[in-house]
Amino acid sequence: MELFDLTIHELHDRLKRREVSSVEATKAMLARIEATDATVNAFITVTPDEALKGAEEADKRIAEGSMDILTGIPLALKDIFLTQGVRTTCGSRILENFIPPYDATSWLKLKERGAVLVGKLNQDEFAMGSSSESSAFGPTRNPWNPDCIPGGSSGGSAAAIAARQATATLGTDTGGSIRQPAAHCGCVGLKPTYGRVSRYGVIAYASSLDQVGPVTRDVRDAAIMLGAIAGHDPLDSTSVERPVPDYTKSLTADVKGLKIGLPKEYFISGLDPDVQKAMDLAIETYRGMGAEFVEISLPHTDYAVACYYLIATAEASSNLARYDGVRFGHRSKDPKGLLDMYCKSRAEGFGTEVKRRIMLGTYALSSGYYDAYYLKAQKVRTLIMQDFLKAFGTVDVILTPVTPTPAFRIGEKTSDPLQMYLSDIFTIPTNLAGTCGISVPAGMSRDGLPIGLQLVGRPFGEEEIIRAAHAFEQATQWHILKASL
Repeated sequence: MELFDLTIHELHDRLKRREVSSVEATKAMLARIEATDATVNAFITVTPDEALKGAEEADKRIAEGSMDILTGIPLALKDIFLTQGVRTTCGSRILENFIPPYDATSWLKLKERGAVLVGKLNQDEFAMGSSSESSAFGPTRNPWNPDCIPGGSSGGSAAAIAARQATATLGTDTGGSIRQPAAHCGCVGLKPTYGRVSRYGVIAYASSLDQVGPVTRDVRDAAIMLGAIAGHDPLDSTSVERPVPDYTKSLTADVKGLKIGLPKEYFISGLDPDVQKAMDLAIETYRGMGAEFVEISLPHTDYAVACYYLIATAEASSNLARYDGVRFGHRSKDPKGLLDMYCKSRAEGFGTEVKRRIMLGTYALSSGYYDAYYLKAQKVRTLIMQDFLKAFGTVDVILTPVTPTPAFRIGEKTSDPLQMYLSDIFTIPTNLAGTCGISVPAGMSRDGLPIGLQLVGRPFGEEEIIRAAHAFEQATQWHILKASL
């Protein structure tokens, strides 16, 4: 097996036994990126010098016996995480040459444990998209079929795992942006409970919805990564002061007696036949392992997409007001005055989808419309949250599809934003409720594209969804399939 094929725990074992060095693993990963990224376009910035320097330091740690499970492991980050001294663009021309002066907390935690950064990953601009087509640096392509999208907005994070360009990656999930690309690329993607992981140093899209999480080859790696980045951060007032369990202890492969909810609103007639077949097989697999199924209702599901696109765009309008051409980022050349500089800098720096969402959000927050739109959406959000809490009174986890269809072709939905927005219909409610969810490989379409299974847990119920996801993974072979890139 090639070094770039290994999981975190497999590479750790080899590093521990001194069968390979971090420098060798990192060089193998950099060579893999060079060989494949012209096709995939998963990276915006590759950092060979920083990576090899980090790998050398990791090898010194290993030699000294102060080794962590992440020491020497080559990782990559969605380009939404601030990295001191390394360009951070958020997939936008407006931040094309921005060099942050400090690190995001989640990356700092990984770096302190000896992880190696091989680069920054492509994404939808400002995390606004479901397909990674809105990036100012060109679309990322799905390693399983380069004519198809990898999902979004963390498309680079999932594509890099599927193309074996990083051992693990970090993404962000505002409405499904980790779980959806993980499903389309045949990876594991974990969205933690809101407040479980610090958002400090993560460029904001919608602050009440954004959450940081890992994209990995298997569930064990997801548990390792979550354990490394979770925990209270005094620099993030929304992070929760709550002990971080050892998530790897949930990897029991035992779901006997686990009560799994099937929400009738998610198993709809418009579901792609291949997705429906994968869900049916997954349910039978869990039954065979002794899990129990309960039909549940999440009655306000139909309002989730509309609710999300009011709240998220309103928060985006506020968050993106700082990109004005004054303090950092793109500034228009030769403006006629201050107002002209603001207008031209934003018009030149932002792409079409970002402009669309800023305008939607500004309208929703404007005088006379705030109560009718934004305030009403917040009330609906509370109802959606109550739906989940009520369901978790009777079940341990909830099983749903991740997406209505497998990955679609690049360009297929760019002219119809509403169709694009509906790609996240099964993932958005989890963000609105602030709870946790995980996507695991659960099948293949007739066209050879991965299909994902979503497991949703109660708030801070990551241990339950990791346990259920790992059991399914151990009972099936979907996670070991590889894109033939």
